[in-house]
Amino acid sequence: MDSWWELGEGSGLSGPASLVHLVTCPFCMERGNFKTAFHAEKKHAASKKRLNFDTLECGNCKGYVMCLWSSGGGGGYDYRVLPYPLRLERHPEEWPKDVGRFWLQAHRNLTDESWDAAAVMARSALQVALREQKASGANLKLEIADLATKGGLPPVMREWSDSVRELGNDSAHPKPGQPPTDRRDAADIVRFLDFFLECVYTLPHRIGEYRARNKKKAPPPGPAP
Repeated sequence: MDSWWELGEGSGLSGPASLVHLVTCPFCMERGNFKTAFHAEKKHAASKKRLNFDTLECGNCKGYVMCLWSSGGGGGYDYRVLPYPLRLERHPEEWPKDVGRFWLQAHRNLTDESWDAAAVMARSALQVALREQKASGANLKLEIADLATKGGLPPVMREWSDSVRELGNDSAHPKPGQPPTDRRDAADIVRFLDFFLECVYTLPHRIGEYRARNKKKAPPPGPAP
């Protein structure tokens, strides 16, 4: 997005805007318990596009957030919130739920500096995603290589996997005397996971949205000669 006027155009949420049920309070972490304390709009000078500015009040802790939102031409909408929760609350909707569940736990454990748990959850998210993509192999690295060979990943992701040490360790089955996961190794595998899921799920989803949007804009075919 290069301009705030593009908010809600071609991507975002479907249906009528209903931010009071979506927003999580960044102070008490309660979700969907807001009322609108103030609303303002800004209209684009050369189109019907509107930017909406809502100040929402949390019904639990009485904290305030500012929401900027706008509807797009396709009937959907998108929004941004400040301040936003520093703790991740949900995964992108286009990801499988079980992949997203492990991804959230990986990031939360990283924030809590639980390095062993972060690595285990990241490996679990990768394992589920790889199996969902029908990758084969005796371990994570071989499955990643198989998916790359099939064209499901760019070659650079396969090369990167060779340097992520935690992909070669099995933190889920520790041995007596095994050293704890290094914080940098935990951060590396979670970062790899983020890019992996972006390539496998988010990018194809956005391309699909782009094609659907362009299909709607295409003029109908003319009469046959």
